Amino acid sequence: MRLAPTGTAGRTPDAGGGPIAAEVMLRRPKTLSARASVAEVRAALADDHVHMVLLTDGASLVGTLVGADLPPQAPAAAPALSWSRLLERTVPPDAAAETVQALLVERGLRRMAVVDHEGTLLGLMCLKRSRTGFCSDDDVASRARSRHADTD
Repeated sequence: MRLAPTGTAGRTPDAGGGPIAAEVMLRRPKTLSARASVAEVRAALADDHVHMVLLTDGASLVGTLVGADLPPQAPAAAPALSWSRLLERTVPPDAAAETVQALLVERGLRRMAVVDHEGTLLGLMCLKRSRTGFCSDDDVASRARSRHADTD
């Protein structure tokens, strides 16, 4: 399954189809600097809700990492960007959410970055554990509040 380039996937606003990536993505995904070390990425991935680390340079997404990308022998101080990738980990904002969901399930993944045609990070598609829908900004905020309350 392949997604069409930005401008041809998903639907036009008046087409009446299902939701598109821009409508269901997390709008404020956590990111790390493109200069992040392997140790910083491993620390981020230690959170069981973080399945993909987004490496950015300003507003541009320059790399993504999942746990399997980092070999065990990767030095902790090394730049993590060396092991990152973008290919098959991004979708355009107008991609049909249903198509992204099927693609994630097919690949055994739970996250895909949403970027515009210039590579600007717009958000993150976050497939729920049940794989029946996507996480929302409200879900993430609620989890953060709950975690914060547990530490008080």
